[in-house]
This record gives sequence, structure tokens and C-alpha cells, in this order.
Amino acid sequence: MSRTRVGVIGAGAWGKNHVRTLAGMKDVELTAVCDASEATRERVRTQYPDTHVTDRPADLLGRVDAVVIAAPAPLHCVLALEAVAAGIPALVEKPFALSVRDAEAMAEAAELARVPLLVGHLLVHHPIIDVLHGMLRDDSLGAPHYLYSQRVNLGQVRPDENALWSLGPHDVSIALHLLGEAPVSVAAHGHAYLQPGIEDVVFLTMHFRSGVVAHAQLSWLDPHKERKLTVVGSRQMAVFDDMAPREKLRIYDKGIDRKEAFVSASESLSLREGDIRIPRVPGGEPLPLQLAHFVRVARGSAPEKTDAADGVRVVRVLEAASRSLSAGGIPMTVENAG
Repeated sequence: MSRTRVGVIGAGAWGKNHVRTLAGMKDVELTAVCDASEATRERVRTQYPDTHVTDRPADLLGRVDAVVIAAPAPLHCVLALEAVAAGIPALVEKPFALSVRDAEAMAEAAELARVPLLVGHLLVHHPIIDVLHGMLRDDSLGAPHYLYSQRVNLGQVRPDENALWSLGPHDVSIALHLLGEAPVSVAAHGHAYLQPGIEDVVFLTMHFRSGVVAHAQLSWLDPHKERKLTVVGSRQMAVFDDMAPREKLRIYDKGIDRKEAFVSASESLSLREGDIRIPRVPGGEPLPLQLAHFVRVARGSAPEKTDAADGVRVVRVLEAASRSLSAGGIPMTVENAG
């Protein structure tokens, strides 16, 4: 099989990782890179002399079989629509779009044109998220009670999007993927300390129809670098620490059990302290796994794992959270939570 010709629009802070990863894939030809910055284009020309470099998206789309859109978020909608109109499968980085209206327009166009349109919900491709997803489906953890995540660091400060839109898509997409449902309401509190109107820290709470609650702490103004997810189930609890050098996933056989026979309500519950298990997890970094999946989808050999509908669902949550943030944390209903 001939190599798939892939292009990247946007080779900046994160897009350069797409460029590097695609350039190293055996079944891919990094055919073209597009960027508005002359300095970035010159860097790409130096590093990848066989790759066509341009500042015009249309020029790139005329040369490739698939495209990764890693340009600034305000450009995602127009670039995705151009790719779909050209019949080119596209992977759009997070956030998928900056409004529900744009996200739905992108998804509708892709569906009508029957062109694959994926969203870069990177951590849905993480092998540990696959393990946790399986444990929730086979009831190993029991019924999920609640989950919470911390995604904090000192930097990188964004001038064009707040911590909710920059960091939140990771944790929102993970929660929706693991639980298999969208929240019915969200509440968000935050504050802008460094730049007026751009929140550096956000605390997001999502309420699901099933009764599960999910919480995310998001900040680029924090002394700690944390990338951690805790899932509390009725049988076991799981902690995924993505900053741990090894043994990133731990399963805790802990909980509170309800006795069948008891005299009083206080005696009906018993604390269970079991073992801590470190399961074996398949290797692989999420970015190469995501891009390999995208290439298979572009070739027509795999179904879409994080499709445009997933992008729309996450943007609905983020938009409702933005309304809550502006209203001082008042809970907001998520549109079409279904």
C-alpha cells in the first residue's frame, strides 16, 4: 500500500509535535505544512527539506490525502469546512470549535459530504484510559460514584483562550468517554490574575443524569505540575497519575460495604481496606496512537473513535461552563445533553 500523504496546518507550539510524529511514521508521507509565520515556515523547511511548505491552506489541501488542523482555535471552523469541501479527511485539534454553532456546522458539513472529521481529544487514545474504560464496562470498578481530575502547571499562559478552553477539553472528553454520557448541567468558578478577562484557574463541576459527579481543576498558575485522574467506584477506586515515571495506574481495593444484616443504621456500613494493584498496561504514547488511528480512518480501514459528534458534545459542555463562569458559578444546563 502506498503511503498516505498527510499535511499539517499550524506548526507552532503543539502543531510541531504533529509534524515531528507524522514525519516518523512509516506509512505516512509528510507532504505539506502550512503556517502563517515565516519563522515557523523557515524552521520546517530546514528540518524537513522534502516537505512542501506554504502559507496558503488551499495550496496544502491540493496536495494531501488527509490533514491535521493545529492552527489557532479561532480558525478551526473555517479550515475544517475548507477541508471537508475539498473532500479531505481532517483531524481538528482541541478545542474543536469555540462555539456550539460552529461545531455543529462542522459536524453537519462532514456528515453531508461523508468526509471523516475527527477531533483531537488526545487522551481518549491513552492506553490507560482504554483500561479504565474497560473496567467501567465490565463492572470491575463497580458503579461509578464520582471522578475528579487535576490538570495544573506553571505555564504555558495562553493569550487567546482561558484555562477552561485550553485545558478543559482533555478532562471533559475523558469524563464523557468513560461515563458514556454527557452532563446535564455544569458549574464553573474561576479568576483571571495575569490577563484581564482570561481566567488562569477554573474549577469545573459536571452533573450527570446517572447521578455521577465529575470535577476538574484547571490552571496554568500553580506551583505543582499535576496530570491526575481519580475514579471512585462502588467496588474499587482507580488513580491515573500521568506525571508518574512508572506505574501510572493504581487500582485500590477500598470502599465502604453495606452489610446485609445490621441492628442500627450506623452498623450497616463497614470500611474495606484491600490491596493496591498495579495492572500491566499496553505501551504507546497517545499522540502517535491518535495519528495512526487518524491515518487508518482516512484510508477507510477503521471507524472514527473521536468523531465530530464527540467534538460537538465537548464544546456544548465548554460553552455552558463559560456561561456559568461569566455568571459567577451559577449552574447551567448543557444544551442537548441527551
